[in-house]
Amino acid sequence: MENDFSRAEAGSLTYLSGGERLSILREWLAEIWQYRELLWFLAWRDIKVRYKQTVLGAGWAIIQPLLGMIVFTVFFGRFVGSTNVKVPYPIFSCCALVPWTYFSGALSQAGNSLVANSSLITKVYFPRVFLPASSTLSGLFDFLISSGLLVGLMTYYKIHPTWALFYWPLLIFAMWMFTLSAGMWLAALNVRYRDVKYTIPFLIQIGLFVTPVLYPITAIPPGIRPFLALNPMAGIIEGFRACMFPQYPIDLSFLLGSSAAGVILCFLGGMYFRATERMFADII
Repeated sequence: MENDFSRAEAGSLTYLSGGERLSILREWLAEIWQYRELLWFLAWRDIKVRYKQTVLGAGWAIIQPLLGMIVFTVFFGRFVGSTNVKVPYPIFSCCALVPWTYFSGALSQAGNSLVANSSLITKVYFPRVFLPASSTLSGLFDFLISSGLLVGLMTYYKIHPTWALFYWPLLIFAMWMFTLSAGMWLAALNVRYRDVKYTIPFLIQIGLFVTPVLYPITAIPPGIRPFLALNPMAGIIEGFRACMFPQYPIDLSFLLGSSAAGVILCFLGGMYFRATERMFADII
């Protein structure tokens, strides 16, 4: 097994067979399970650091999507309202802004997590994936708080949930996994190429427009939708809307396409991170 790891480090994953890759992945997952308590400690540390010496504290988790909802409603509400949204635009946009705010914030923190904790990496050994994982895990605390805004809007607009709301936890898990996968890629690249941290905000801004946050998927021409499905967050956000709004249609093929893209990215991201993590302490 040690030979497998050295081959992965030297030549990435190019010369490994499928069985060798799965063997490396199993070893890695066993190691993560052994150190699992450390993950919760790091996640709780991130939460405490985030709100230390803040006036509003966790209230920022609600303020961010709330202000975004107000801005988008003022500038885009009338235009998008004509594209057959079928629900009030404020709650339509807020339903997407809550998961998008989580994704953008957690991705930014995860992408910079290794560099920000360079002193910890060079002193002690632990599964390095815990650093981007703790960033994405602690972000779920904000997500759950901001979800209260959706509950308030549903009450105000008298939108009654249906049985589809039971899929909400599955979508949260899918959102976390995709955020962690993308965060692992960016964190590993950021160790070697420090200009990656400058590209993360740019990628998030671009992602806002190629993800159906401001508009419904029905506003996209049918010929372009398969390409949009390559973005896992597109399917996740559409899934959140379908869970909340009984009258909101969901394209099952679109959702399956986004799910498949997310699974592939998760597997490749994990393998790439594992193949490069042994070199972090030397070059960070």
